[in-house]
Amino acid sequence: MEINGEKEQERQQIPLLTPYKMGIFQLSHRIVLAPLTRQRSYNNVPQPHAILYYSQRATKGGFLLSEATGVSDTAQGYPHTPGIWTKEQVEAWKPIVDAVHAKGGIFFCQIWHVGRVSNTGFQPNGQAPLSCTDKGITPQVRANGVDVAQFSPPRRLETDEIPLIVNDFKLAARNAIEAGFDGVEIHGAHGYLIDQFFKDQVNDRTDQYGGSLQNRCRFALEITEAVTNEIGAYRVGIRLSPFANFAECADSNPKALGLYMVHALNKYELLYCHMVEPRMTTATKITTKTECLHSLVPMRKAFKGTFIVGGGYDREDGNKAVEENRADLIAYGRHFLANPDLPKRFEINAPLNKYHRATFYVDDPVIGYTDYPFLDERKVPNL
Repeated sequence: MEINGEKEQERQQIPLLTPYKMGIFQLSHRIVLAPLTRQRSYNNVPQPHAILYYSQRATKGGFLLSEATGVSDTAQGYPHTPGIWTKEQVEAWKPIVDAVHAKGGIFFCQIWHVGRVSNTGFQPNGQAPLSCTDKGITPQVRANGVDVAQFSPPRRLETDEIPLIVNDFKLAARNAIEAGFDGVEIHGAHGYLIDQFFKDQVNDRTDQYGGSLQNRCRFALEITEAVTNEIGAYRVGIRLSPFANFAECADSNPKALGLYMVHALNKYELLYCHMVEPRMTTATKITTKTECLHSLVPMRKAFKGTFIVGGGYDREDGNKAVEENRADLIAYGRHFLANPDLPKRFEINAPLNKYHRATFYVDDPVIGYTDYPFLDERKVPNL
């Protein structure tokens, strides 16, 4: 018993391994599985191999975010990404969610619309992708650093069509709860539809959804209101990346955008705000810590709920951010992808598996997905 007590005491001295109460959810540590697109949901339906993938990364009292999940048939822009708008998809998510719950994990579904980050091949009846604008995106090298993505010119949503998209998010949230998820994260980051409305380098509308900062944030806040009314604010979070320039989606005053949004979100009493670090400028580029002049601290101070940060964190960074009260929880992507037992490794400061970027987005159900090794504790000294 004394040995266990000593171990617990050591654990408590590591900020990332301290417990945290997020609303009604009692977390045993502060290491969050970031939402990671893995492109292994054939025909937009979650597959049985995801049961193992997510349950491998689940711990009792651990918080997991699903990969970005489409809210409708117009929301897609990548091969084999899951959706949650059909009965078949909802049923397919159920055993995956059940497996996470069986390990004692808390699981939220990230709900998503790509907007103009798409092409006619992903759209129903080969129609143009939808956006706040009709400005297209130049071809982009995919995050794997090899493939080049081609985008079709988008169609600007009419003002009276926007409530239909808001409703798609609401229905997706309802479906996520039906599938057993504990809540949802609204994907308002990384150059996708909500972010396209936010950013003044993309949004060129002249109606109530364009122009002023207040107008550009209206779409996101209408979605937030619809989703919280549907499933309860206590199980809704949002992800934002005001400083990022993913898919040619940048803003001239990202700090003002971030601050406006967190103040506006307080009104809805959202469970959490998940912010992407300014150093994550694009999907593949992380600026060095000394290069990055911007900080999320003003947004952290302004937001009244749980504050999650992500983007380029390691063990030391994460511990420091929690210790200095710059964040409540830290989202880990690539390290968690490659180390299914990341909380354990952080606890004992064990070496990490290297991630293999080349297999992030392949559609293989095992390779680069569920085949990363767990720590063999017998090989770790001083246990």
